[in-house]
Amino acid sequence: MQGFRSILSHGNVVKSAILQRMRMVSSPQLQPLVLARFESSAAPARMEEHGFESTTISDILKVKGKSADGSWLWCTTDDSVYDAVQSMTQHNVGALVVVKSDEQKSIAGIITERDYLRKIIVQGRSSKSTKVGDIMTEENKLITVTPDTKVLKAMQLMTDNRIRHIPVINDKGMIGMVSIGDVVRAVVSEHRQELDRLNAYIQGGY
Repeated sequence: MQGFRSILSHGNVVKSAILQRMRMVSSPQLQPLVLARFESSAAPARMEEHGFESTTISDILKVKGKSADGSWLWCTTDDSVYDAVQSMTQHNVGALVVVKSDEQKSIAGIITERDYLRKIIVQGRSSKSTKVGDIMTEENKLITVTPDTKVLKAMQLMTDNRIRHIPVINDKGMIGMVSIGDVVRAVVSEHRQELDRLNAYIQGGY
């Protein structure tokens, strides 16, 4: 995940975009004009503030639609790891919410592909005889986000803690789960839009 850290710096992205644009200017005489246009705060055409880094986890959940609903992406603490992995494979996901066997609305934790690999495969344990509750990441150890969390913050949390899935909670409980892929796509999309606006500004579009 270390490669994702470079996306986290807005300043670096904008700087790179400016330098790239400067290289595209063929005439050396025009380069100072382009730079002056960007730097001058007194210029009539100012870059409009579009709320960079405004995309939130809620926006990701809306894009994901029904797949963001955790209602069918769960298993219980008493289920076998084998059944949990089978469910992940069937639904093409990398993690499942784990709920307590006697209280299906009470979250006990999550089980991920990494849990399976590290605690079953590597240790030579049987997935059919091992319960999900024995290898899951427990609820009190979960790193979570809220619908209002900015995607860049979520990416930083996932990168720093080396996790690929993060539960989304509100005051009523868990409402979904997002993956590092969801977050990266959202960040890349937002940066692309910002660079498009920057390019339009440099070209006089604002």
